[in-house]
Amino acid sequence: MRTLTTREAAARLGVKPETLYAYVSRGLLTSTRGVGGRPSTFDADEVDALVAGRGRRPAGVAETITTRLTLVEADDVVVRGHRLVDLARTETPDRVAALLWLGDLDAPLPEADPDEAVVATVRGLVAGMPGDPRPVDRLRLAVAALAPSDPWRFDLAAAATTGLRCWRGMTAVLGGLWPALSDRPEPPDVLRTALVLLADHGLAASTLAARVAASTRAHPYAVVSAGLGGLDGPVHGTASTAAYRFLGEALDDPVRAVADRLRAGERLPGFGHTIYRGRDPRTDVLLGTIAGTREAALVGELATQVAGRAGMFPNVDLGLAAVMHAHGMRPDAGEAIFAVARTVGWVAHAIEQYAEPGLRFRVTGTYVGERP
Repeated sequence: MRTLTTREAAARLGVKPETLYAYVSRGLLTSTRGVGGRPSTFDADEVDALVAGRGRRPAGVAETITTRLTLVEADDVVVRGHRLVDLARTETPDRVAALLWLGDLDAPLPEADPDEAVVATVRGLVAGMPGDPRPVDRLRLAVAALAPSDPWRFDLAAAATTGLRCWRGMTAVLGGLWPALSDRPEPPDVLRTALVLLADHGLAASTLAARVAASTRAHPYAVVSAGLGGLDGPVHGTASTAAYRFLGEALDDPVRAVADRLRAGERLPGFGHTIYRGRDPRTDVLLGTIAGTREAALVGELATQVAGRAGMFPNVDLGLAAVMHAHGMRPDAGEAIFAVARTVGWVAHAIEQYAEPGLRFRVTGTYVGERP
């Protein structure tokens, strides 16, 4: 197989390295991580095939998105020049929001607390939801109900202020994020770390949905609603729930939990990733918040069981599931944590998208149905 370095592949496609890795994140290219610190390589035939199709744009992608926000590459994540794992160990969600929205950790966030009377009204609506709503269901209704009360939501020049009002309103409607997830006392650093780690991860499916909404000049509440819709699927934002159930089985019998799924030809929940090849850098940081617990040790034991299998490493969903078990959170708590955290990223991408021409995204469909 002919291979190209990152520099060679980017030059062949006529794009920046950041764009090249965006292609990887969307499944248009695959990269092979180098051994012993060597750089990643790309299949030359894949690159050539993508070049051949550039005249009509890559399949399924309307155009290249240029971003200054987050770079996901080589088993690492960089947010505006800062390694995400370093931010997660030291920074608060508010400061990371300032970094993503305003470009500087030290930038002061605007005054944007939601109106208390509005929050109380929306909290009543959420409390009266029929059925058995998950926390993320409550968040979705909260965002939709908060929007009409914000007369400044259409002022896109103040999107950071509106986004902050939406973000804070979401958790205020729940009466605080932690009380909605667990009956135990809130431990230090757990939510802080998780909310920073999950704030943004490049052009994931939900973020792309948010950017498409922003490209129509939809206000930030609508952008967040679009992101929440894209998040609510088993291969994205709800993956931590499957990982939670799997880890619960493994706590009883780790060998059988793995063996039963491998025997059935099923993938292991909480293992592997579409971008990372050797590790998910966010997992170890999350597990560090529960170091010394049975749950943290179990994740290591499970990883040892499948060591040597390509792409089988614990991802952030399994790390989040371990934290959930260790602190007695409800099984779907990870979905709500993911949603609240990623709202910061969606707003950041919306702010960036508002500076671009409107209605940029138009995927070309190939009709294969019957004709008259």
